[in-house]
Amino acid sequence: MPATTLTDRAVIRLSGEDVRGFLQGLVTNDVAGDLPVYAGLLTPQGKALFDFIVWADDEGVLIDCEASVAEALARRLKMYRLRRPIAIEIDPALAVHWAKQGDLGVPDPRNPALGRRWIAAPDASASGWHAHRLSLGVVEGTAELGSDATLWLETNAREQNGVSFTKGCYVGQENTARMNYRQKVNRRLAVVRADAEPEGTRAWYPDLGLAVVQERIG
Repeated sequence: MPATTLTDRAVIRLSGEDVRGFLQGLVTNDVAGDLPVYAGLLTPQGKALFDFIVWADDEGVLIDCEASVAEALARRLKMYRLRRPIAIEIDPALAVHWAKQGDLGVPDPRNPALGRRWIAAPDASASGWHAHRLSLGVVEGTAELGSDATLWLETNAREQNGVSFTKGCYVGQENTARMNYRQKVNRRLAVVRADAEPEGTRAWYPDLGLAVVQERIG
């Protein structure tokens, strides 16, 4: 299968002093160790604002995120930066690439069945990524997760390796940890097949016959 440039993704470059330490106190996953990892930036109440993949970079880290919210995410990170000597900028010279199989890149940190992913200069685009992702029940982006609308654990973040319960504090950590340890996750986002858009749909893909919905557990 040919490689796909994911044109609906963007890359934010963070460089400067102790970039990983800066992110470690903000995002849901442990960025102090091996990268890439899947993570989220939450509200103080534990609701998802942005989800993304964090990659290692010689100058700091790269954030592989939804292109439509890249500027908003960069602004939010700059707000938390305060006076730290850290540069936070969208890098148009880089793009996110995907292949269902092969030797390029690394396995997607959410689920190896998603295929392989890497960051490089932009290239020709191809189809297939979203159909494959949704077929595995993996949701992402504000169209599916919402913004300040869904608690992080209700997005299947735990199942998709998007949260660390051992790394210490981050924005929204208290409610997220409480839900996990008390087993209070009562709803989740799911991908379902449908001939017509179901009531209460978060995202509807009529060409694929798939919808992202919120369902109750138990």
